Amino acid sequence: MGKAVSSIEGLAATIAIMRRFLAVAAALIGLGVVAFAPLSDAQANNPKNSTQKESAPDVPDAIQAPAGEEVVLFAHASGAQIYTCKEGAAGTFSWTLKGPEAELRDRNDKVIGQHFAGPTWKLKDGSQVTGKMAAQVDSLDADSIPWLLVKAADHAGKGTLADVTSIQRVHTKGGKPPAESCDASHRDAETKSSYSADYYFYAAAK
Repeated sequence: MGKAVSSIEGLAATIAIMRRFLAVAAALIGLGVVAFAPLSDAQANNPKNSTQKESAPDVPDAIQAPAGEEVVLFAHASGAQIYTCKEGAAGTFSWTLKGPEAELRDRNDKVIGQHFAGPTWKLKDGSQVTGKMAAQVDSLDADSIPWLLVKAADHAGKGTLADVTSIQRVHTKGGKPPAESCDASHRDAETKSSYSADYYFYAAAK
């Protein structure tokens, strides 16, 4: 009888030890989840891990951004250049640029804004910049609109574009006026020419 009691007590003690061990192990696992989960989230949300600083594109000297400015945003545009058939001062008609109508996307192909007449660029963060052409060079593609250097003339909203000072339009594809005639019979007619381009936005280096 005494041996049986001792065996039962020993078994109970062993079970108690195992329970304590399992409880400690579970606590350690729980701490591990708490400790590592936020770190993973922080890494995922850290801009340094998801984006890289943009470098200025290789362009001719005529459309180089001024010294002391750095790229703060890259955007790829796809859409159309809109032209209107207008009569000039000499009585001749020609296709006149009305403005662009394009969607802006980031390096991950995410829509970040719009580009329209002004020329104006507006982002989803509420900021926008309107510019004035400062210089241009022919595109490397003879059938495409020129590459440009645009100087910021006006800003609105708070966000990425609020401090932009210069914009480059490069790597253009398409966008030239239509080949069909523009004459009195087409007065004020509008046409759209598909195009794409890369835009680099600059601000004073920090």
